[in-house]
Amino acid sequence: MKENTLRDLFVDELRDLYDAENRLVKALPKMAKAAESDELRSGIESHLEQTKEHVERLKQVLTSLDEKVSAKKCPGMVGILEEGEEMLDEEYEGSVMDAAIISAAQRVEHYEIAAYGCVRSWAQELGEERAAELLEKTLNEEKETDARLTELAEQINTSANSEAEDETEGESDMEEGRESEEEHADPPRKGRSRSAGA
Repeated sequence: MKENTLRDLFVDELRDLYDAENRLVKALPKMAKAAESDELRSGIESHLEQTKEHVERLKQVLTSLDEKVSAKKCPGMVGILEEGEEMLDEEYEGSVMDAAIISAAQRVEHYEIAAYGCVRSWAQELGEERAAELLEKTLNEEKETDARLTELAEQINTSANSEAEDETEGESDMEEGRESEEEHADPPRKGRSRSAGA
């Protein structure tokens, strides 16, 4: 039976995060590849390198606690990444796809911010100063990434909306063109009726 202590919960959640970060290392390259915006792609690639550092920090934290470095399946991250995969599989293009990618990425960031906030606080409560310092650093980086995504979203959402409006206007112009052609088309000729004396 698992002991009912804050330290046990702390270690359990660290292993959960270790699994989450490793899954993210595998998922981010696909998100970067699907991005249309160079700035978004560059941001995701940069965060990939940062995420690899987060994995290493979690190893350091577990080692500093004299705990085995191992992963515990993180159902939360599994679900978020599966939803992100579904978004990438949709037939979105251009800025609309970028908006979808940002949506998926920010769900990841918000999940991690909540998780790292908890383990950082537990480390402080348990007097694990080195662990708290490392976790605080990762927490701040996750917050910075989320802020950058929010800034990018502002311009990409506007661009995505403009693309949708242009597409709607294009369809409207085509419809008007068809209606104009129908109006100017020659009326159908009536067949000549034979006279009664013919």
